[in-house]
Amino acid sequence: MSKIPGGIYPVMITPFTADNQVDYEAVDRIVEFYAQNGCHGVFAVCQSSEMFRLTEDECVRLAGRVVRAAAGRMAVVASGHTAERLGDQICGLKRMADTGVDAVVMISNRLASPEENDDALIARMNTILKAIPDATFGMYECPYPYKRMLTARVLKAMTQSGRFTFIKDTCCSAPLIAERMRLLDGRVQLFNANCATALETFEAGAAGFSGIMANYFPDLLVWMYENYRAQPERARRLSSMLSIMSLVEGCGHPAAAKYHMNRIGVPMEIFCRSIDAEERFGYLNRHAIDDLLNMEKEVREWLRA
Repeated sequence: MSKIPGGIYPVMITPFTADNQVDYEAVDRIVEFYAQNGCHGVFAVCQSSEMFRLTEDECVRLAGRVVRAAAGRMAVVASGHTAERLGDQICGLKRMADTGVDAVVMISNRLASPEENDDALIARMNTILKAIPDATFGMYECPYPYKRMLTARVLKAMTQSGRFTFIKDTCCSAPLIAERMRLLDGRVQLFNANCATALETFEAGAAGFSGIMANYFPDLLVWMYENYRAQPERARRLSSMLSIMSLVEGCGHPAAAKYHMNRIGVPMEIFCRSIDAEERFGYLNRHAIDDLLNMEKEVREWLRA
């Protein structure tokens, strides 16, 4: 099983047309934006992609489009693991594997209900692995519809399977991430989803960052990832700036990310299926994103100085 490259992996947003169809031309523009800003990979068909509001056919077509647009310049991982029934999950994940993605991402909360223990999760995980023997997998602690944290026992089962290349960690705790990496022992990579702790976890050995803010300033995150060893003081200062800037995550995602992309020349509708963009992304949130754009400009000028 090959590892995916470490680095910055945006959690890709899904653009829609005004009549609520996936806008595949805008998909190409988003992928190009990631590539031009130095991203090492992209996580497609994830929560930020509004995957729980996509049909299985849309998930599969979207992943295939991203693979073609990336054209080998970046790794592509994708999920679409939203079904309730295990048989439907296997069918959907098989189709996702056939798109040519570098890894198919299981969602931890799809493998067990809140009332079920780790035995149930591990059993379903192993059933999927057996049913799709040739695929490489990742695991994501998706917060929706509930966050199923990966216990030490589950991490051990994942490493013993030899089938997982990474986990996308959403615990938002640098000490817990350090403990998880000790348990994974280099056999499974860990990507942190939290911008505020990204640098601290890079320093502790995390493989990279895969989160919302890579939709806004991927170039700054790429700089931090690629330069934190050679320029530690500047990286720490940049990390402090990005930590504050990342507070816009609460400004009506993913509509805010779509608005931001429009402002920087990556056109698309702001329409979302997962939220009412007009209600959740009003004047104050737009003002915050406009201020963020000014801050990004100042940070880039500082880095160039």
